[in-house]
Amino acid sequence: MSGVPSYRIERSAGTSRLGFAILLAALIALLSLPTWAGRAEMRLLIEISYYLALAQAWNLLAGYAGLVSVGQQAYVGLGCYVFLAATAFLNVPPLAALMLTGLSVTMIAVPIAFVAFRLRGAHFAIGTWVIAEVLRLIFTLVRPFGQGTGMSLPISVVRAVSENRTARELILYYFSIALGVGSVVLVFLWLRSRQGLALAAVRDSEAAAGSVGINQQRTKLAVYLIAALIAGMVGALVILEKLRITPGAAFSVTDWSVDVIFIVVIGGIGSIEGPIVGTLVFFVLRALLADYGAWYLITLGTIAIIVMLMAPRGLWGLIASFNIHLFPVHRHVCLISDRARSGGISAESEGITQGYAKDLMK
Repeated sequence: MSGVPSYRIERSAGTSRLGFAILLAALIALLSLPTWAGRAEMRLLIEISYYLALAQAWNLLAGYAGLVSVGQQAYVGLGCYVFLAATAFLNVPPLAALMLTGLSVTMIAVPIAFVAFRLRGAHFAIGTWVIAEVLRLIFTLVRPFGQGTGMSLPISVVRAVSENRTARELILYYFSIALGVGSVVLVFLWLRSRQGLALAAVRDSEAAAGSVGINQQRTKLAVYLIAALIAGMVGALVILEKLRITPGAAFSVTDWSVDVIFIVVIGGIGSIEGPIVGTLVFFVLRALLADYGAWYLITLGTIAIIVMLMAPRGLWGLIASFNIHLFPVHRHVCLISDRARSGGISAESEGITQGYAKDLMK
C-alpha cells in the first residue's frame, strides 16, 4: 500500500576522526604517564578515573533511564567492605577480589532494586539515600569491621598486591584507568545496542515503550545493576588506595553522590561526553578553590546554579550545539519513500516511540 508511510531507524555515525584522534592521544598519554610523571600526578589520575566511572554510571541512571538516585554511595561503601572481607577474612588474592567485589555488589543490588523500584520520582531519590544510610548504620555496628571507627587493610593484603611500593602504585593506577576508560566504553556500547534503543524509548515515553513490547522494569533494572557494578568496583579501588575505611567515608553522600551529581550536571546530563567534561572541570575547581574552606562549596553551588540556568544541557551541550559529537549514540527516524520501498528497503523492526514520531512530524 503506497499510501502508508514506512520508517526505518538509523544509528548515528561512530566517533568522528577528530574525536577518535583526541581519544587515542588521551589514552596514550594516560598509559605512558607513569614514565614521565610523579606519584602525585598518578594519585590524582586514579581519583579522576573513579570519579569519571561514577559519573558515567550516574549519568546512565539519571540521564538515560530517568532514575535520579542519591544513594550510589551505598554501592561504593559495599564495594569497600566486600573487598575488605574477601581479602582480610577469606584470603582471596587482592586482584581477584577486585573482580569478585564487582560481581558481589551487583548481586546484592538485585534485592535492593526490587525495593527501590517500588518508588517513583522524588520518592525514588529519597529512598535510595535512605537505603544507603541504613547500610552505613549497619556497618557502624559490625565489630569485625571496627564498627564506627573503621578498619585498616591488613599489611599482608597490601603486600599480596606486590612487595614493591612502586609496583603496587602502578597496578592500582592501571586498574583505575581501566575502570575509568572501561566505564565510558561500556556505556557507549550499551547505548548503541538494542538495549540502548529500548532505554531511550522508556526515557522518552514509558507508555509508548510499553505499547511496542519493551519490558520497562527489566530495562531499568539492567541499567541499575550496571551502575551498581561500577560503583562496587570503585569502592574496591578506594580502599586499596586509601588502605583504611570507615562507614562515614565509605557511605559518604557528599563524596560519592553530591560531587558526582555536580559533575554530571555541569558537564551535561544525557551525554557520554558530559561526565568527562564535568570531571575535568570539577578537579580544576577543586584545585583552585580547595583552600578557601566553606567558600569552596558555596562557589561550587553557585556555578552549578548558573550552569543549570544558562546552559540546561551542561557545558557539553554548548559544544554539541555546533554538531560536535565524540560519542554519538542517537537514532534518527527516517521516512522511506515509495521509490525506496520498491527498491527493497524496509523499515527496521525496532520500535518507534512517540517522542521520535513527534520529532519527525515537526
